[in-house]
Amino acid sequence: MNSLMKRLLLPVILGFLVFGFWISPDFQEIAAGVAIFLFGMLMLEDGFKLFSGGFLERLLERATGSTLKSLSFGVLTTTIMQSSSLVSVITISFLSAGLISLAAGVGIIFGANIGTTTGAWLVAGFGLKVKISAYALPMLAVAIVLVFQRSKYLRGIGFVLAGLGFLFLGIHYMKEGFEAFKDQFDLTRFAMTGLAGLVVYTLVGAAATVVMQSSHATLVLIITALAAGQISYENALALAIGANIGTTITAILGAMTANYQGRRLALAHLIFNVITAGVALVLISPIRDAVDGVSAFVGIAEDDYALKLAVFHTIFNTMGVAIMLPVMKRLLAFLERTIKEDTPDISQPIYISESIEGFPAAIELALFKEVGHLHDNAIEVIAHGLNLHRHELYEAEDIEAYVASAKRPFEMDIDEAYETRIKVLYSAIVEFITRVSSGRMPEETVNRIHKLREAAERMVGAVKEVKHMRSNATLYTSSDQGTVTEAYNTLRTELARIMVEYHKMAETEPGDRSSLWLEEERKRVKRDKRATSDLVETLIRSGGLSAHAGTSFSNDAGYAYRAMKDMLEAARVYFAEVEGPMKEVERLLAMDEDELEDDAPDSMAQELS
Repeated sequence: MNSLMKRLLLPVILGFLVFGFWISPDFQEIAAGVAIFLFGMLMLEDGFKLFSGGFLERLLERATGSTLKSLSFGVLTTTIMQSSSLVSVITISFLSAGLISLAAGVGIIFGANIGTTTGAWLVAGFGLKVKISAYALPMLAVAIVLVFQRSKYLRGIGFVLAGLGFLFLGIHYMKEGFEAFKDQFDLTRFAMTGLAGLVVYTLVGAAATVVMQSSHATLVLIITALAAGQISYENALALAIGANIGTTITAILGAMTANYQGRRLALAHLIFNVITAGVALVLISPIRDAVDGVSAFVGIAEDDYALKLAVFHTIFNTMGVAIMLPVMKRLLAFLERTIKEDTPDISQPIYISESIEGFPAAIELALFKEVGHLHDNAIEVIAHGLNLHRHELYEAEDIEAYVASAKRPFEMDIDEAYETRIKVLYSAIVEFITRVSSGRMPEETVNRIHKLREAAERMVGAVKEVKHMRSNATLYTSSDQGTVTEAYNTLRTELARIMVEYHKMAETEPGDRSSLWLEEERKRVKRDKRATSDLVETLIRSGGLSAHAGTSFSNDAGYAYRAMKDMLEAARVYFAEVEGPMKEVERLLAMDEDELEDDAPDSMAQELS
């Protein structure tokens, strides 16, 4: 739908521009001003995105503890960034990744609508009264130096300065263009009064915002045209209302690739803006009277329609928040009823999507959850491949006894399970990582993402190894066949123990996790692998195993030990944290135990002897 809309709009926009260039050279200056302004907004957004992965995410997490905090965050960030669309897209991304709640997201969207009014004040109160192009040139000169620096924060500041510089230049050219344009064409002759004027110009404002993908740019265009006397004050009010409706398109388009939470937030944005616009249209006369009263109170001249438009924009957006806040719980309940939680297809990605791309913290968290999702699928396939029930295994007091009692084969095609439950999901993770790694992200985030890929790859490797041994493990453990059954049950028990410990680690709070069991299991696997080969030869010579069974077991033991190693490495990488003092102590303790390894009894030999 997004691409279809772009294909339909492109020829219309190009045709309109060519026609405008043909009828008036001054139109070119207005169009260039809009283009420069929009380019400035893109640079401003790129600049602020460079700060994501750090300050922005920490601020977002701290600022969403209550509705008031979320509302304030929306106001503050939109005031700083001068882009409610960027704030909306960021909010949808973080909501989709599970960083914030739906209530917090709705609060931020409400606040963003108030924050966007500051742009009207800056343009009407400063941009039209000062030659801001004089400020733009020094900003651009400093910006070009900063954008070539290695530090992402210096580059971010450079892009922000460049964005502001181009915003100022855009406003200057729009202002100059309309001043010159009015000498050739008087657009006020297209002014419409009454209800028809309200409806038509509201639709025009919405359409202009859809085209430019920025209500801020539409508002600047309205203010500069109003200041030049090219549109009437009444029609300018309707255009401003329409701009608020049109800005929801950006959130809707951003939510198309988001999960159900992102779609709920986009719907909340649409409901808020449509209700606010509807109330403003119905109460346009009382609101105009309120604007006149506030303007007179703060000393705004009666004929300063640009500043009065800024007052109107602030009043009707604040009114919208005042209307919606008391019914916020009902709104959230409506959103949850209307857009149901997705029934997860565990073979498909649940957390990663295009909507979170460009925001490192959201990418890392969503990817962490998705790799955890893959691990859950993999452990389930491994458990079923060994004819074990995960939940029974996790509840078993004696793992060895439970494994020995689990003789009934699972009715499953492990190859099909691998293709549908593991391979598809792993491919989606690899594709996502490849795509996001090509963008600009902090080095530490890139490193962590590649570690998560390794954690996914290791667990996929474990599934492949268990696939190879499933047939013989089922054959020799579905009934008691003496020593060979004991041998295979020992392998199953070792794999089961690792699955149980992984589960415990996943259920433990990050700060309370210990990596000591990983070190102990890693050394145990290494030790048992060395002992197995000698043990199998001894059992074959003594008649405990037939040559055929011994060879099969030796091969399957190799698969099992590689699966154990992959599972342990997957857990180590996935649960890796920055080493603190306790982690360092654990690491040193684990190293000290290496000296005891050679004297320790071989567990595999003990269990089969």
